[in-house]
Amino acid sequence: MDAPSPLHIAMFPWFAMGHFTPYLHFSNKLAIRGHKISFFIPKNTLNKLQHLNLHPNLITFFPITVPHVNGLPHDAETTSDVPFSLFSLIATAMDQTEKDIELLLKELKPQIVFFDFQYWLPNLTQKLGIKSLQYLIWNPISSAYLGNIPRKSQGKYLTKDDLKKPPAGFPDSSIKFHSHELRFLASTRKLEFGSGVLLYDRIDIGTKFSDAVSFKGCREIDGLYADYLETVFGKPVLLSGPLLPEAPKASLEEKWLTWLKGFKHGSVVFCAYGSEGPLEKNQFQELLLGLELTGFPFLAALKPPIGFESIEEALPEGFNERVKGKGIVYGSWIQQQLILEQPSVGCFITHCGAASITEGLVNTCQLVFLPRVDPDHIMNARMMSNKMKVGIEVEKGDEDGLFIKESVCKAVKIVMDDENEVGREVRANHAKLRNFLLSSNLESSCVDNFCQKLYDLLYQF
Repeated sequence: MDAPSPLHIAMFPWFAMGHFTPYLHFSNKLAIRGHKISFFIPKNTLNKLQHLNLHPNLITFFPITVPHVNGLPHDAETTSDVPFSLFSLIATAMDQTEKDIELLLKELKPQIVFFDFQYWLPNLTQKLGIKSLQYLIWNPISSAYLGNIPRKSQGKYLTKDDLKKPPAGFPDSSIKFHSHELRFLASTRKLEFGSGVLLYDRIDIGTKFSDAVSFKGCREIDGLYADYLETVFGKPVLLSGPLLPEAPKASLEEKWLTWLKGFKHGSVVFCAYGSEGPLEKNQFQELLLGLELTGFPFLAALKPPIGFESIEEALPEGFNERVKGKGIVYGSWIQQQLILEQPSVGCFITHCGAASITEGLVNTCQLVFLPRVDPDHIMNARMMSNKMKVGIEVEKGDEDGLFIKESVCKAVKIVMDDENEVGREVRANHAKLRNFLLSSNLESSCVDNFCQKLYDLLYQF
């Protein structure tokens, strides 16, 4: 039997670097298999991604002019251009590209479009005779728990108590939330995200009208939640595979390489807290004081805390002098993947974004989870610490959600201590999961299976 013809897929992710990058990462894996990718991206953001396109003969960028919306800075296109308070206006601007997207789709004629937050896209593609796949870059456990609870309870918005219990049939008992997290999750149900659109509507409407839904993950870890969602959604739920990081083309900057080589194997704590969402000053300082308290050398890549222009003006008093020679706080973008591969790095403190979790899992450094108050980050932290037991989550106050320096120090010392029983367990579990993720056929078979499901979707439904 002849092999099926390559597909033409359009990619249209939410206007955030944390969505563009995994969409392009997955595009590379599809292009290896000969599939043609048309990637829609705001025009001024194009240069930030071109170097990650490993198959320019098959992956073509189509720049989009993002309309100006009152209240946004001039030329703002993505969430990295604005503070969190203006993300809703970025969504409004994205929605105003609908006519341009329609013209592009009419011209390009892809067979299927991958999207995430563009709730209006499935109606558009259906009108054009194109399939739509809602590709969500998080693991299916988040949608299985949080995306499947009705938005309103007896005519009112959901409360903490409504969210405390998983939905009927949810196949896991290991997920528990703190009081402050439940308050935040309940508040997000009322969050407007774009002109007159609730954040959860963006996802729910897209799910309802798409031809299929897909998540990052593999059947061995996430199949339980994907199967559950298939019964809930009544449509195919696909898994893209773990999306392991590609081998980077660049080398680690000499200044970091030299500094890290100055410490013994597995002794450095690396903390990276994401490119968005800075900490409050108090939490910023507690994190740094916790790193100091461990006694280990450390490299912390952090944004200046809220209300501060620079890292230096927010440091604890006397901090630089006390950690000189063994501790660095860095306020700009850093080569996280390359740093994690360095032999001297023994511990990784992460904000629990999906890509960072994966990069940590495939390296030998031990994991400490310090999630931001974000639904996906919280779920990632609980799944990895409570269910998979491959790292330790930093303790926070149940009501206020605050951590203290002693909690940071305690989590690091557990995973770094060869004599600690809990530490031994998480290190062993991490090693098993790492070996599984890096096994020769895992990702390849996941992506092959995903592609077969795409063919089924296009030609058998």
